[in-house]
Amino acid sequence: MNRIFLSRAIAPVLLLLFALPLRAQFRIDAESGLVLGTAYTDVRIPNQGGTLVDLAEQLSTDPKVFYRVRLGYTIANRHTISALYAPLTVRYEGQFNQNINYNNVLFPANQPTTAYYKFNSYRLTYRYDFVASEHWRVGAGFTAKIRDANTRFETEGRQSDYDNVGFVPLLNFYAAYTPGERLTVLLEGDALGAKQGRAEDIFLGAAYKFSPALSLKAGYRVVEGGADTEEIYTFTWINYASVGVLLTF
Repeated sequence: MNRIFLSRAIAPVLLLLFALPLRAQFRIDAESGLVLGTAYTDVRIPNQGGTLVDLAEQLSTDPKVFYRVRLGYTIANRHTISALYAPLTVRYEGQFNQNINYNNVLFPANQPTTAYYKFNSYRLTYRYDFVASEHWRVGAGFTAKIRDANTRFETEGRQSDYDNVGFVPLLNFYAAYTPGERLTVLLEGDALGAKQGRAEDIFLGAAYKFSPALSLKAGYRVVEGGADTEEIYTFTWINYASVGVLLTF
C-alpha cells in the first residue's frame, strides 16, 4: 500500500519534469557533524501495558558523528526534485531506576542496560520556488518519506527490539536570503503533524560560496517527532551541530 501511494505521489512530479525545458542544475548536499544529544526520547511499547521511559533522562549518551546526503536537480530555475538519505542511530547506556516492561520483556532496575534508537530516513521531495530573485529564494513543496525506525533494549541475558517502518507524507519549505555575492542565510525543512503523531526536520544556518560550484554551510539542525498509536508511543527531540559541502554542476 505504501508503495502504491508513493508511486502515485511521484508520477505527477516526473510528468512535470519531463515537460519542462532542458535547462537544469544538479546539486550534491553532503552534511555531517555531531548529534549533541536528545532533549527527550520517550518510549512506551506496547502503548497499553508497557512502561513509559525517557531514554535521554534515565540513560546517558555521548556526542555522535552523523551524516546525510541529498541529491537535487533543479529545472527552469524554480522546479527542484531531490532525494535524501539520512541514517541515524543513537546509543544510550546506563541503568534504569525501575523495572521496565518493553515490548513485553521485563528489563530489571539497576542492571547495566544498552538501548539503541535507530531512525533512518529516505525521502523524495518536489519543491517549487515561487520567489527566485537576486537576494531571495523561497519555495514550498511536498516530501514522500520512508521511515525505517527500530528501538532495541539489551541487558545481560535478554534483549528485545521493535521495528517501525512506514510511509510519512510531509510538507517541504525553503527560504534563502543572500545579502551579498557569497553569504546566504538558510532555513529549510520538512514538517507535518497529524492525530497519530508528527515529524519535523529543520535546518537553520548559513552558506558561504567560494566559487559557482562550491559552497560550505554550517548551522543547527533539529529532528523532532514521533507516533502515538494503539501499538506504540515514541517521541524524540534530537539536536545536531551541522557542517556541509554544497557542490553545484
